[in-house]
Amino acid sequence: MVIWTPVIILGVILGLYELFAIHSDLNFRGSHWLGHGIHAVVLMMIALFAVFNWGSFLEITTLAERGIPFISNVWVGRILIGLILNFKMHGTSAVVHGQLAARGMAEHWTHTLLISALVVTAPLYWPFLEPLLPVWMVF
Repeated sequence: MVIWTPVIILGVILGLYELFAIHSDLNFRGSHWLGHGIHAVVLMMIALFAVFNWGSFLEITTLAERGIPFISNVWVGRILIGLILNFKMHGTSAVVHGQLAARGMAEHWTHTLLISALVVTAPLYWPFLEPLLPVWMVF
């Protein structure tokens, strides 16, 4: 069974947090804000889908068939997703202005490590958050 509720809810929350972190660190504005917001939320949902549904993610991406060592271990997969997400965020901050900004996420690992850790550990804290949600948010 595929898990969707935390993927969507946490995807929006963590994706927006990523957007606000990049926005405050790099001070971009205008149409970049919307484009990066959509980018951040959609990729965050993909990462969370992989974290919550590792077996299904392996089947969808055909990674299960390739015989990659340790890939079937859910925690190895979650950590790999966290690392990929971390590098993606640093890459995003590097290309926002076409170069590394004087101050930005490329120089401050705090935001990216926190976001990546929240994604990797999401299945551990989600059972505590879910009961706090209104009934209409849980599907």
